[in-house]
This record gives sequence, C-alpha cells and structure tokens, in this order.
Amino acid sequence: MRVFKEQLTLNSFIKKQSRDSIGLVPTMGALHFGHLTLVDKAVSENDCVIVSIFVNPTQFDDASDLNSYPKTLEEDLQKLAPYGNQILVYAPEVKDVYPDEACSNRYTFGLLETTMEGAEREGHFQGVATIVHKLLSGFKPTRAYFGEKDYQQLCIIQQLVLQEKLPVNIVKCPIIREKDGLAMSSRNTRLSEKDRAQAALIYATLNKTIALKNNSSIEDINHIVQSTFDQNPDFRLDYFCIADAQSLQPITTINHRQAARAFIAVKLGGVRLIDNVNF
Repeated sequence: MRVFKEQLTLNSFIKKQSRDSIGLVPTMGALHFGHLTLVDKAVSENDCVIVSIFVNPTQFDDASDLNSYPKTLEEDLQKLAPYGNQILVYAPEVKDVYPDEACSNRYTFGLLETTMEGAEREGHFQGVATIVHKLLSGFKPTRAYFGEKDYQQLCIIQQLVLQEKLPVNIVKCPIIREKDGLAMSSRNTRLSEKDRAQAALIYATLNKTIALKNNSSIEDINHIVQSTFDQNPDFRLDYFCIADAQSLQPITTINHRQAARAFIAVKLGGVRLIDNVNF
C-alpha cells in the first residue's frame, strides 16, 4: 500500500502502471467495516483502486462539527494495510485540494438539495459536489463507490455526473449495519456508551414505519415517528420524511407501485445521525 499526499504524484504513479480500470472510494476517514466493504467491491472490479481520505471543509456548515469530526489517519492506514498493493491511498492536506481557498463551486441541483439534509445544512451539498467533482476530474476513475446510507448525497452525485458529463460509473453500495441495526457511520464513535445503547431506536423506528404502511396513512406514520422520539427525550428528531426514491420529494399518499424511501435524521448526545430504508 502506498500513501500519496499530492494528486499529481499519484496520477504520475498510476500512469506508469498502465492500469486499464481505476476504482475510487472517496472517504473522510475514521474508517469502519462499511467503508471496507466499498473497498472490497472496488478491488474486485478494478485493476487499480484509490481510497481517498480527506475531511472536506467545504461540506461543513458548522465549524464545531468540522473540528470535532474524527481524524484517525494512522488507524485508517492500519485498517487498509491488509490490501497491500491492491490499493493506493490519497490523503492530502487541504492545500493540495484547494490551492487558493477552500470554497465550493456552484451547481444547480434543484429540489434534490432543498429537502432533508439540504434544508438542514446550508451549502452542504455544494461542498460535497465540489470535492467529488475534483476527485472524479482529477483521477478519472472508471467507477466510484458510494454507500446508500447517504442516499441524498448519492442522488446529488449521480446528478453531478450527468450535468458535468463525467465518464464514470457511480456504483451504489448497500447500507452496512451493526448487529442492533444502527447504520455504520464514523460519527458513531462519538456516542457515549449510554447513547450508543439507545441508538438502535433509529433503525427500529424505520422498520416500524414499513410495518405500518399497509394500514396507515403518511400523516399517521409521521405522527407515530414524532411521538416515538418525543417519548425518548435523549433524542431530538431533526426530520422524518417518506419521499420518492428518485426526486426525493415527500409523498402524501402511499402508492405501492411507487419506489419510495423513509429518511430520518436525529441528534443523540450532540451527535447527528441519519438513516434510510426502502419503504
């Protein structure tokens, strides 16, 4: 495994290897088993795999959230070490990614970015699109791998690829969960032992909404979810939304022929957690 701090150096190395296909796994580090499943899939489908580790400042709307985001490069490299020369790691400093100033490009994603995470975190998806655009343009991968836990982000990236006509296949990968159902996330490490024990309520609530869909209205389900978290005061429900799986716009009536997903965001002990399921 080789670690590169500069994009130009990494690209020069790849060109000398004459690889036919390149896989890209973009991460912000604090790697967990969910990330490694993306790496596994990328390794199985490409001649060369780049794993980027970069906490992107432009996608944070809250400076304290950026400062508290876990930065564990040495531990991350230890987790990637078993892949050996199957992967190349890009772990840049901010100046290699943003030579002049860390600021976002401007993209137009319409309603995709005005709901849910977009409504809660101003400018977040502009920052996400900026860093992903830089990585895709800079390394020109054949395939790039993203998890469905950040489903809205995935939709934004798919739209970015279409708008910018980027020649890359975006590979969707399923959510990986802990034994109690909590979606694996780098943020989980910030939960206290008490809060971690309670966090399974998030996935349990999503599953409950699926069980209710045949005999309840959207309004009833929304009320039940709100009541669930009202009765558990350690949680703060940021939003719950049942939305069309493509447009991400909230649906008002249940149509079993319509592809939909249930989305949720909560704060628990000051840590913001998101999840979603097919509905």
